[in-house]
Amino acid sequence: MKKTDLSKFDNSWYQPGPKVKLLCWYLVNMVVFKTTLPIPSSLKIRLLRGFGAIIGANVVIKPCVNIKYPWLLHIGDNCWIGEGVWIDNLAFVTIGNNVCLSQGCFLLTGSHNYKVLSFDLILGEIVLHDGVWIGAKAIVCPNVTCKSESVLAVNSVATNNLDENTIYQGNPAIAKRERAA
Repeated sequence: MKKTDLSKFDNSWYQPGPKVKLLCWYLVNMVVFKTTLPIPSSLKIRLLRGFGAIIGANVVIKPCVNIKYPWLLHIGDNCWIGEGVWIDNLAFVTIGNNVCLSQGCFLLTGSHNYKVLSFDLILGEIVLHDGVWIGAKAIVCPNVTCKSESVLAVNSVATNNLDENTIYQGNPAIAKRERAA
């Protein structure tokens, strides 16, 4: 069996934006988003929009949130983004209306191809439809769609699509029951 050789890793093909834009966003993200200071959501939303994000009305963004690239982010109306959420959007992340991202959850759009020696970067979009709830410390992996009103329970890992009106739990997350009103 051949072994991984990270000296052969090359993601030079991946260019998420101009270096000046990346640096500017890095600084804004560190000072305004990743801080514990209670900076108003309205300021955070204006900054995200200024960097190209599409953000709906009545969005709440708590402290210590990390967003990789706002120009690859679309958030609908009436969404809550809890403390410590990490949106690692190397690829597009689309968040519908009335979505709750609970504390410390992780939206992960990148991974590595362990089947090749060079451990190549691979990307996959994430789509969260209306009414989705991602529980605290839960992880949504690349190429996952969470359909309307689905729930990913605390500390669970979504490696496949979630059906609508269904509660998922575990690692990997499996359907446990229907989401009742």
